[in-house]
Amino acid sequence: MTQLVISDVSKRYGATTALDRVSLTVEPGSRVAIVGPSGSGKTTLLRVIAGFEAPDAGTVVLDGQVLADGPAIAPAHLRRIGSVTQDGALFPHLDVAGNLGFGLDGSEPDRAQRLRELMELVELDPAMLTRKPHELSGGQQQRVALARALARKPALMLLDEPFSALDTGLRESVRQAVARVLTRAGITTILVTHDQGEALSFADQLAVMREGKLVQTGSPYELYWRPADIETALFLGNAVLFDARIETVGVSCVLGRLAAETGGRSGSGTIMLRPEQFRLSPVGPGLEAGIEDIDFRGAQCVVTLLATQGGAETRFTAQVPSVEQPQIGDVVFVSVKGPAFLLPSAG
Repeated sequence: MTQLVISDVSKRYGATTALDRVSLTVEPGSRVAIVGPSGSGKTTLLRVIAGFEAPDAGTVVLDGQVLADGPAIAPAHLRRIGSVTQDGALFPHLDVAGNLGFGLDGSEPDRAQRLRELMELVELDPAMLTRKPHELSGGQQQRVALARALARKPALMLLDEPFSALDTGLRESVRQAVARVLTRAGITTILVTHDQGEALSFADQLAVMREGKLVQTGSPYELYWRPADIETALFLGNAVLFDARIETVGVSCVLGRLAAETGGRSGSGTIMLRPEQFRLSPVGPGLEAGIEDIDFRGAQCVVTLLATQGGAETRFTAQVPSVEQPQIGDVVFVSVKGPAFLLPSAG
C-alpha cells in the first residue's frame, strides 16, 4: 500500500501561477478525485506527480521516496506510477496482447499466463487478446489501457479524464468497473476530472482546486453538504442560497425557521440548501409558492418555484422524483428536509 505526500508545491508559467503552495496527503489504497474549473491547476498537479513537470518549490514523496524537491526531480520512468489518459493511448498497429506486452517486464516468466491474468483483472475476455484497438468499444479500450498500466505493478495510478470520451451510460459502467479493479488490486489512485458527479461517485476523498490553490479536501459527503465557500457549493452541484438571520438555535429565512449548526455565530449569514431537500405538498404548512417551470430529467425533475411575500419575490429550484411531478401553474407549499448549512463567513 502506498502513501503520497505533496507538500507546499508551487509552479509558475511566466506570470501565471498554476500551483500555489499545494499540500495533499493521499492515504494508502484510497481513491482521490481532484476537481476544479478549467485552469484551476489540477492537470498541472497531476503532471508534477507523474514527473512530466518539475515544481518550482515544494516536495512530492511516494512511500518515502522523494520524487521532487523543488526543481530536482526523479525521472518519470523510475517513479512506479501508472497512468491512463482520456484516449487510452493504445498503439493502433498492435493487438491487445501487443499493447499489454509493452507494459510487461521482458523477463516475465510466463508471459501468456500474465496476459490472461491482466485481461481477467480488468473484466475482459482473454479471447480479445488478438483484437486490434479499432475492434474494441471505447469502454474496452479504456480497460485495456488500464490493464497495460497495471502490468508494471505501479505503486500509484493516475487517471487523467479517462472516462470523458465515453457515452454517458457506458461512462458509468466503465467507471464502476475501474473502481472495482483498483480496489481489488489495492492500488492508491488519483483521478483528475471536470465531472463533479463522476468525482463524487468514484472517490473516497475529494480535493477541490481553484486558481492554483487547494481550497478544500475531505470525503465527498462532507464537501457536498459542508462546502468551504459559495464557489465550492455551486461547483459541486446545484445549490440554493438564502439570506438568513442567525438565531440562538438554527436560522430564520424566507422559508421560516430551519435547523442549522451556527457554531456560536450571530447576526446575518448565507445558508445553503440542496434542491433535493425541498418537499412540495398541495397543503401546508410551508412556504406558499407557484410552479413557474418544470425541467423533466427522467427519474427526477427540476421545478422552478416563485414565492411572493410582502411584495418581494423569491425564485428558487427544487428537485423532486418525476413520479411526484406537479404541473406548471400549481400552487404548492414548500418545506425542508434536513438542516440548512450556514456557509462560513467571508474572511
